Amino acid sequence: MQEPLPADQEVEAQQLAALLSEATREDLLRLARTLVASRETSPFGDTEFEARDILLRAAARAYERFLAQKKNGYEGASVTCPHCRQAAAYHGDRARALVGLFGTLRYRRAYYYCRRCGRGCAPFDQRAGITPRQLTPALEQLATLAGTAGDSFERAAGLLEEMAGVRLSEATVARTTEDAGTRLAHLLGEGTTFGPAREWGWHADARGRSVAYLTVDSTGTRQQGPGGARAEGRMAYVAGVYNPPPLEWLRPPGPVPRLQARYLSGLYPLAALGPLVRRQALQVGMEGAELWVALTDGGGGLESFCRQNFNRPDLVLILDFYHAASYLGKLARALHPQQEGPARAQAEQWCRLLKEEGGAATLAVLRQWDWPARQPAALREQRAAVEEYFGNNLHRMEYPEYLAEGWHTGSGVVESACKTVVGQRLKGAGMRWGTDGAHALCHLRALYRSEKGQWEAFWRRQLHNRPTVQQLN
Repeated sequence: MQEPLPADQEVEAQQLAALLSEATREDLLRLARTLVASRETSPFGDTEFEARDILLRAAARAYERFLAQKKNGYEGASVTCPHCRQAAAYHGDRARALVGLFGTLRYRRAYYYCRRCGRGCAPFDQRAGITPRQLTPALEQLATLAGTAGDSFERAAGLLEEMAGVRLSEATVARTTEDAGTRLAHLLGEGTTFGPAREWGWHADARGRSVAYLTVDSTGTRQQGPGGARAEGRMAYVAGVYNPPPLEWLRPPGPVPRLQARYLSGLYPLAALGPLVRRQALQVGMEGAELWVALTDGGGGLESFCRQNFNRPDLVLILDFYHAASYLGKLARALHPQQEGPARAQAEQWCRLLKEEGGAATLAVLRQWDWPARQPAALREQRAAVEEYFGNNLHRMEYPEYLAEGWHTGSGVVESACKTVVGQRLKGAGMRWGTDGAHALCHLRALYRSEKGQWEAFWRRQLHNRPTVQQLN
């Protein structure tokens, strides 16, 4: 229920209501006629969309009437110029037209001009959060959401019109989305986190110790140069701090706890991602967990990244089981080319061995395997790949021990982070990106896929700056 207004504001609201009633009378009459006419068909379906459009126009008239009642942003004869910090003089009121959730809005606001730097400003626009794209903050948020979650900017523009009744061009949706992503990246680079700090309820392992997880991975993005010229692809890193549900045999009765995750992504050098992840870890109380588990694949530098940024003596490093298993699957297919059944059975046997006995035992079995005397090149290459991969990661492949401790050895978080954060949006058919656009979209996708409340906190400007954290331990 809305809180009652102070007496003077209530009088103003009553007066405004009378004005709005008159201003929107024709729109409300049109709505009434639409509903009456629908008796012969249905008041739902197309009639609902028509009623929505009428109400949106009425809301736009109400906003314009409200804004016309006062001097918007007038702060006296001069203000401090936001560009050079000198005095900017009042130069009258100037008209402006914006696009918002209710369509086009027209209003006037105070304009100040600085003779020192030759630039102007409108305090009302700055306080209201009006974007350079001439959109209201609410429409900017919806356009960015459509551009982030949709599978293309063209589709996003269509969804925005169908769901919100607002028409924006594909180019406007693209520029608005990329602007928001650039602003998000800048805030993160300054040490900003979103929303209040809140320690997660870290789930316990088989010994009753609370466990926090982290992961980092990379995926390629197709790039284009200026004017659509060909360009080399860029790697996007995806990192996350997360709190998965306990393994099934450790779960208490009742509903399965929901995954909690914070993601970060961008076209960063790997080292530059460290401070950003550490701040997210601090905000969710990772230091309060008794044990940390770092789950990654065998990509270059990922293990070192975890050690350097989360350097506890008892940090547990685990090679993602499903990534290791994929090597065995490829080896089985090389051993049984064009024989799907035998290849699948062989892969299942080796993967079961890996899960039950660990990496060292599996590698020993493979070295003693009765391989064909004459081996095709594909089989020789895959045997060498398995030998190198397992040999480099044996210290992270003690899967029987990890499972007995109640730790995850692979999950949808690790397997799908790159797909859901980056791949689903940036790797569509024929998509190529400029570096700035890909970097911006990676940030937005990571925020959008993070736990509920992060996206909303960014748009509500619930910003908190954390000091630089050199290392978590």
